[in-house]
Amino acid sequence: MAKQQELTAGQRAYEAKRAQKAGVSLEKWLADKDKRVKAEAVAEAKEAAAAAKAAQPEKKGWFGRLLDKAHQPLK
Repeated sequence: MAKQQELTAGQRAYEAKRAQKAGVSLEKWLADKDKRVKAEAVAEAKEAAAAAKAAQPEKKGWFGRLLDKAHQPLK
């Protein structure tokens, strides 16, 4: 999230209403929001890394390769 100085008047008013509804100050609300956004980004990166790792096929071992060759026709 943008820092307090970078917010427009409308954005600042919106965030102030949300902070008031949560019962915290605007500065604390923005700091908490920054923490949540960063935590979500880290979680998404972990999920993407796990998905990429799961998408890679496992390499076959020596015996698996031997069986594959045994199932191929003779040349």
